[in-house]
Amino acid sequence: MRKVSWIVKIGVMILLATAAFTFVTMSLWNWLVPVLFHGPVIDFWQALGLLVLSKILFSGFGKKNHSHGGHWRPYWKEKWNTMNPDERELFKQKMKEKWCKWGEKANDSNQTTGS
Repeated sequence: MRKVSWIVKIGVMILLATAAFTFVTMSLWNWLVPVLFHGPVIDFWQALGLLVLSKILFSGFGKKNHSHGGHWRPYWKEKWNTMNPDERELFKQKMKEKWCKWGEKANDSNQTTGS
């Protein structure tokens, strides 16, 4: 009998937490979205639907590994370990060229306007 009441208490707590989180989401949406973006006002069930949809889209169901790019990590770790120092430097330089151009452009424009 005690196990059943413990399980019921946990279930009620989960339902209350979900309801509270849904209510907060609905309130924030209805406070911000209509004013900022001229969007619709939503009700409780639509807010719950948004939470479920965002859960599906952004984290999925049943995933065990929440690290970003986790399935690529062993490949790159092995590849990095097999590179010699010259190959590593070339790889680093290519990554800087590919991903750091925005920062260089911002620095270049600051230098040209500053003088």
